[in-house]
Amino acid sequence: MRPRSVIGKNTVECLQSGVLFGFAGQVDGLVRRIVAELGPKAGPVTILGTGGLAPLMTGESETITEFVPDLTLLGLRLTYQRNAAATPAAAPAAG
Repeated sequence: MRPRSVIGKNTVECLQSGVLFGFAGQVDGLVRRIVAELGPKAGPVTILGTGGLAPLMTGESETITEFVPDLTLLGLRLTYQRNAAATPAAAPAAG
């Protein structure tokens, strides 16, 4: 749940605010450093949010541009498909 403001009025709001806005600041800082290290040769960079708090983070982060809820599962499927295509079909077991 998104807190009412950055400055909480009670312990719960302070904890929620610290987690959400603090983590958003960490993400933005790390993304900016990575983009700076990549330099202009990298071209435009797309930052994807995924995971449990990503829907909230996408709205608060200045750098996350897209929310992809199933990114890990999509990656696992692609890995399986690539490995299945590269591996010859197994012979049926003798029985």
